Amino acid sequence: MAIDQLVLPARPQPEVALDWAQEKIRQYFAGIRYGVLEVRFQKGREAVLAGQCERPWGCIEIHRPQAFVRAVTLGGDLGFAESYVRGDWSSPDLAGLLYLISLNLEALASAGRRSAGVRLWSRLQHALNANTRWGSRRNIAAHYDLGNDFYARWLDPSMSYSSAVYDQSMGLYEAQQRKYELMLELIDPDPGEHILEIGCGWGGFLEYAARWGMQVTGVTLSRQQYDYAVERVRKAGLADRVRIELRDYRDLEGQYDHIVSIEMLEAVGERHWQRYFDVVSERLRPGGRAAIQVITLREDLFDRYRTEAGGFIQKYIFPGGMLPTERHLYGHACQAGLVPLSLDHFGEHYADTLADWSASFEAEAAWLEANGYDERFRRMWRYYLAFCEAGFRDGRIDVVQFCLAREDAWG
Repeated sequence: MAIDQLVLPARPQPEVALDWAQEKIRQYFAGIRYGVLEVRFQKGREAVLAGQCERPWGCIEIHRPQAFVRAVTLGGDLGFAESYVRGDWSSPDLAGLLYLISLNLEALASAGRRSAGVRLWSRLQHALNANTRWGSRRNIAAHYDLGNDFYARWLDPSMSYSSAVYDQSMGLYEAQQRKYELMLELIDPDPGEHILEIGCGWGGFLEYAARWGMQVTGVTLSRQQYDYAVERVRKAGLADRVRIELRDYRDLEGQYDHIVSIEMLEAVGERHWQRYFDVVSERLRPGGRAAIQVITLREDLFDRYRTEAGGFIQKYIFPGGMLPTERHLYGHACQAGLVPLSLDHFGEHYADTLADWSASFEAEAAWLEANGYDERFRRMWRYYLAFCEAGFRDGRIDVVQFCLAREDAWG
């Protein structure tokens, strides 16, 4: 055949490829059972996918259909998140959209499944973030050493980076102080008793407890948190009641009248859960109490969560982290010789806390951009905050305050 007779296959026309991608996206969301999803494409095109009820409502605006299809086909839930970070899609109400998707997660499970290669690579990355002593310092620094000024722009004035507990018309700051009050009520300390805080953050609880007349020691692995907390205590005139150490919790010595740990267990890693509770038991004097605030995962979701380790939060936000279920809390605590006294849930309060953080984060967009936190970083954090809010509203994740005592104190 002469070369001028060779007929080459025609390249797909852009409009044809676009129509194909849009149809794939419609199929991706076709399993919606609850609520209404509005999918907006380019040039005014849209699709409305409705389930059995009219609420909740969600909207996704697709800016790059082909890139979106590639991302979710290969990466499933992780690809969906990464596609948002890259700007392939957006939403006028990101938390609302993610809540709608969370409600329909089982129906969309096959569409949102990661490819075998992506699952393997995600598990490998997660395994490489193991919380050895060196790994813990690296993992903590990756999140908490982003800059004290960064966190100060959108957290409340107490620099509390954990769930608040609201009451009626409380603002975020008051609700965070109420959280600290409830933690103190759980351990019921006498004035002057010595409290250990495992994972003291920027020192919010340390300051609160010291003002109520307690002696407190806090440990953290974050250099920036340590520096901030030390200066905070000095300015407050509480240095005679507060000691702060840059130390791994596994290296603690001695015993304390009571122990508090607020949302630190999530960063420990599954392999180290038992050691964490053993340390609590070893450092708690007989007759004392430990109050642990921790995010938990719904029991029926844990096996898949564990199998597909290396999701968006573990890859980009909290390397090395893993959420326990309530079964894990009770099991490891009892194995460490600790007696559970109470467990209180308040997941909706965390959803409200995250909504407050998100609003503050958005209000600081100009400052963030001016100080080197680029658009990709801001989209990553916007997704993280909205993703967590949706999980708490749906009940897939919860937050609890868990009170414990040593078994030998009960005779």
